[in-house]
Amino acid sequence: MAVDLLGGDHAPAVVVDGALHAVQADPSVHLLLVGPVEAAGEVLAALSPADRARVRTIGSPASRPGNTGWIESGVRAAVLAVAEGQADAVVSAGSTGATVTSAALGLGRWPGVRRPALAAVLPTATGRIVLLDVGATVDPDERALLTQARLGAAYAAVAHGIAEPRVGLLTIGTERGKGDRLRRAMPALLSGTVLPAGARYVGLVEGDDVVTGRGADVVVTDGFTGNVLLKGLETAYALITPPRNGDVPPRAATLLGVAGTVVVCHGAASGPDLAAGIALAADLHRRAAVPSIAAFLSE
Repeated sequence: MAVDLLGGDHAPAVVVDGALHAVQADPSVHLLLVGPVEAAGEVLAALSPADRARVRTIGSPASRPGNTGWIESGVRAAVLAVAEGQADAVVSAGSTGATVTSAALGLGRWPGVRRPALAAVLPTATGRIVLLDVGATVDPDERALLTQARLGAAYAAVAHGIAEPRVGLLTIGTERGKGDRLRRAMPALLSGTVLPAGARYVGLVEGDDVVTGRGADVVVTDGFTGNVLLKGLETAYALITPPRNGDVPPRAATLLGVAGTVVVCHGAASGPDLAAGIALAADLHRRAAVPSIAAFLSE
């Protein structure tokens, strides 16, 4: 896993902490730390000789003081490592825009995907729900939301084993005519679109449906609304008991629509959050989730 050491509000300290947790928790994880040599050295110094053998480091322009492009440079170097076969996945808590752009340019987009989407998984009263987009595209058009519905359905089927996922569109009310222009236009388009993995569009859903898990396995929305909803729910779950205590998915999102495994953690992520993001990336790679999702979309 290529880990961006300088990504995040509290980098590199929390990234170092997360890398240490990830290596010690999973003996099969190998890390490629991208960023300042001194930060990578902290990880190596804290590991046993056996664990140390599973960690490599590469510098990047980001490690030079005074380089104003450090955020973009770090994640670009991590993406390049995957593109060149030095790593199997990218994990970053840095700028979402920089990560999405770097991944799209460095790894390439799937055929038919103009705008990749970030998919997050949230606990519900009945299980889990896939929410997308949560930050990649804040102002999508109809085509982008149709793509998100297809990406989300395939992701739910492959990553979570949901047969015939139910896809809903997030809006402010389920009554006919509710919502903005885009939401009013989408139901007819989604109803007429063939979705992968036997998925079906089940109609409009509201915010409470995301918490209860009632009616949909995948919820589609724009990246602005999705990001606000995601952060609000995650903060609420951190303060009170989540719908299913002990079954809280990692606070990280998977970038769908690019030819590689990319996991984006929150900028305010903690060390354990980063470790969970690394574990998510490792799990997706081991299960060949990204190629499987791409195959669903190409059918």
